[in-house]
Amino acid sequence: MITLFNKSDPARPRKASISILFGSFLLSLVGCEHTGSPTAKRHMVAAANPLAVGAGLDILRQGGSAVDAVIATQMVLTLVEPQSSGIGGGAFLLHYQPGNATDGLPPVIDAYDGRETAPKSANENLFLDAQGKKIPWRQRMAGGKGVGIPGLLRMLELSHKRHGKLPWARLFNRAIDMANKGFSVSPRLHAMIKRNRHLKNFPVTRRFFFTRDGEPLPVGTLLKNPHLADTLRQVAAKGANAFYTGTIARDIAAAVTNTHHLPAKMTVSDIASYQAKKRRILCHPYRQWRVCGMPPPTSGGIAVAQILSMLEPYDLSRIPPLSTQAVHLVAEASKLAFADRNQYLGDPDFVKIPVAGLLDKNYLKSRAAKISADKAMGQAMPGVPPQLVQRDYAPDDGDNRPISTSHISVIDAKGNAVSMTTTIGTAFGSRIMVRGFVLNDELTDFASVPRVNGHPKANRAEPGKRPRSSMSPTIVTDKDGKLVMAVGSPGGSSIIGYVLKALIAGLDWKMTMQDAIALPNFLNKNRKTELEKGTKLEALAPSLEKLGHQIRIRTKTSGLHGIRVRSGGYEGGADPRREGVAHGD
Repeated sequence: MITLFNKSDPARPRKASISILFGSFLLSLVGCEHTGSPTAKRHMVAAANPLAVGAGLDILRQGGSAVDAVIATQMVLTLVEPQSSGIGGGAFLLHYQPGNATDGLPPVIDAYDGRETAPKSANENLFLDAQGKKIPWRQRMAGGKGVGIPGLLRMLELSHKRHGKLPWARLFNRAIDMANKGFSVSPRLHAMIKRNRHLKNFPVTRRFFFTRDGEPLPVGTLLKNPHLADTLRQVAAKGANAFYTGTIARDIAAAVTNTHHLPAKMTVSDIASYQAKKRRILCHPYRQWRVCGMPPPTSGGIAVAQILSMLEPYDLSRIPPLSTQAVHLVAEASKLAFADRNQYLGDPDFVKIPVAGLLDKNYLKSRAAKISADKAMGQAMPGVPPQLVQRDYAPDDGDNRPISTSHISVIDAKGNAVSMTTTIGTAFGSRIMVRGFVLNDELTDFASVPRVNGHPKANRAEPGKRPRSSMSPTIVTDKDGKLVMAVGSPGGSSIIGYVLKALIAGLDWKMTMQDAIALPNFLNKNRKTELEKGTKLEALAPSLEKLGHQIRIRTKTSGLHGIRVRSGGYEGGADPRREGVAHGD
């Protein structure tokens, strides 16, 4: 038998089955392959494409702030990674500012919400057909109904006004120049074009991403985007208003309204009225650290905090990485968090979310008591947290679809840090391209069926509402508020599991940033326990099944990018599953 160390009562070790012993022994022998982490002494950028990282690093070398660098990085990602993020989508951004002991100023972490919103024409039946039946996912994942009002530029402008150092216009120069001169189509972009079933069905994207013979643009093709260059030039000169009013806004509204596939009513007024929001940061203690995440409308911050809290009684530092017991405990805690997520979380401007109750110490202790060391609980039910106001919400299954998102982590020379997760939804978003950029399909994150037995779902569509997200940009500090780590990932509802894995690997298992990111992915969204295909985790399937887990082995293409503070500088990590890098000076 093997002992699971229970920190809440060290005198009473918990026992687990022989299947856990075998899995632990096997994986502890195999071990993890270690890779070197990029290091820097002054500043660093980690993001999904080398060209974008180069743009951000150049801004840091000019004396720019972390927010300045993120803006420059994002503008290039709009060009070179159009399948994942861009000005046609939205983002969540966390900003860390170190304290000043001389002036008695404490560290400050701010949270900025650039999530897309539904137009005024939207209602809870957005994805129901004329017969009241759900529009199949393969249909609604493209076209006008899924397009939300883009929030990225308003949010970046809001954060730049407070944290920017260099002029706004300068941050667009690299992207404008590159859009005019062109860039080489990368292997990943080529592969994403090739596998996308909707891209050819939309005239503009067909002309842009395919050859005259209808073939995906080959790797190495010089791809220019003068229309995007013109759009970015206007935004650089006139600010975000150039995007949200005038000809650009009219073209966006017309594209959504006139598309051949699932057209929807979007007006210039809808676009002009969009507001980015500064939210109250959500920080929660975990062992000797504080883990800070984004509050609703994303579920990421709450879910990560809940899972870590439920795992805190276990001394994970004494449980081997990639062991049956590690996967089992994380999966069980994740089930409980996802049950709450699917029941209670949505847009806080529309839904009364019991945030304090969901993070209440005693509530989480009672939830954690449902975790057995040697038996999977099956599907978890949502709890009843304290301070719950509205009790009649129907549970939502949550999303389980491929998402193409991106993440940027930056630390500047002053010690300011940004963790920003940015998205247009599924790969190439709505597939509607206007003025050189792709529009999002984020409204498909709303519950497709709004009610169950007459009870509304918290995440049903409503006019002006932000759809629930799983994006989990995260900043970790020590208990004194000193920066430890900035990290995040794309991946739809799997984001929560990806970020959680990286946090546990970096904090509990003391891996380097790169090793924590590269570690095989495992997670549970209150369904099956998912193990990353083609990794050492596959060997755990039999032992996990003996514990009662239903196993799904599948490709888990995270896109984690993170930076960790080390003695004398920084240590970066970029996900080897994509084409990103971490560079600094």
